[in-house]
Amino acid sequence: MIKPRTPPGVMELLPRDQIAFQRMLDTIRRNFERFGFLPVETPVMELTEVLLTKSGGETERQVYFVESTGARANNAQEGDGRATPELALRFDLTVPLARYVAEHEAELAFPFRRYQMQRVYRGERHQRGRYREFYQCDIDVIGKDSLSVRYDAELPACIYAVFSELDIGAFTIQLNNRKLLRGFFEAQGVADGELQALVLREVDKLDKRGADYVRDVLIGANFGLPSDAVDRILDFVAVRSNSHADALAKLDALGEGNDSLRQGVAELREVLELIRALGVPEANYALNFSIARGLDYYTGTVYETTLNDYPQLGSICSGGRYEDLASHYTKSKLPGVGISIGLTRLFWQLQEARLVSTADSSVQVLITQMDDAHLPQCLALASELRAAGLNTEVVMEASKLGKQFKYADRAGIRFVVVLGEDEIAKGSATVKDLRREDQFEVARSELARTLRVELEQSRVMK
Repeated sequence: MIKPRTPPGVMELLPRDQIAFQRMLDTIRRNFERFGFLPVETPVMELTEVLLTKSGGETERQVYFVESTGARANNAQEGDGRATPELALRFDLTVPLARYVAEHEAELAFPFRRYQMQRVYRGERHQRGRYREFYQCDIDVIGKDSLSVRYDAELPACIYAVFSELDIGAFTIQLNNRKLLRGFFEAQGVADGELQALVLREVDKLDKRGADYVRDVLIGANFGLPSDAVDRILDFVAVRSNSHADALAKLDALGEGNDSLRQGVAELREVLELIRALGVPEANYALNFSIARGLDYYTGTVYETTLNDYPQLGSICSGGRYEDLASHYTKSKLPGVGISIGLTRLFWQLQEARLVSTADSSVQVLITQMDDAHLPQCLALASELRAAGLNTEVVMEASKLGKQFKYADRAGIRFVVVLGEDEIAKGSATVKDLRREDQFEVARSELARTLRVELEQSRVMK
């Protein structure tokens, strides 16, 4: 016998946890669509020459390559002499999006607003909470030749809608701008982009190592930055706002500065004003000058979303503005802005923090059976309830009623309907509400309406 076990780095859930996960997916999808984003799915496999064009190093070492002996055999039989294209599993949804937009550019309407919710694959070292197969939920707005910074304000509004409905606690959408960052660092004598990336990597260690450690590293031989410049950098990345007015004041306090700084300030100011116009409460967004995101990729607004009471979870949704999505695949300039929710890891983190719980079953009603002779009546009633929009399961083999109630309770089914000889004779049904622990009898003709009312009242109470 082979011991059954899942591969390391994958998430496999029991049904009621899977329902909770699926409901999060549904909530995210529903809000993406409310904001006018259109669904896209791309193949799990991409041609290697397409997938790895913009990557290398660590990313390439994490890619799962696909080898198909069947495809090789088919090519050999056809005698076409062509080598089988090398394939790899996608490691994110951005590179497939770039290929998709470049390939279908002539058929798409711009600005192109897409959402994509699919699994991606990375051969990361297995550790707790890190996954090799996981869901990403992305939205992007892509322009042709240009894209107004106004779109940068829409994404925080969508993020707010998603996480408000998910109801997983107070959260803050933190914003910065790469142009502002670049301008500030240039003013401190750190003009080289690679050096900026290294400095920010050390700055990221502030929470773990403390300001003294980071200051010593930046002043030390590897960096050799002047101590007064390091102090200004540490003061700068510590900037946070606590209200809309405070955010504008923090931007004003930066002064004129160089061209890059002025552009970053102007863009952030416009984004902040539009976020407020979109109805996002000021308690849910703030400036955070330490946010940089992918330094070789993002060029303007950047976002990170964190749970106020669980900062240790890190960013639960991030993204930003980029200038040219698909430069390796088309001569057209395709700027855009997007965000991504890594839902698999987020779900695991929320479970660990006990912010999500096992869901009730998606089955709302269980119809019991105490006598095989009553099965036709039970099946007919199930059809009536399903036609009324109620998810209904029928016990197909007669057994003791206590056993059937125990099954419903363990499976998380709220309503158990008893249709025995007395009920059939009276044209009624007995309903046991396992959540409220009460029981009532109702006319069969009123059963579906009554159950729908009970379910609706529960939703309102939540």
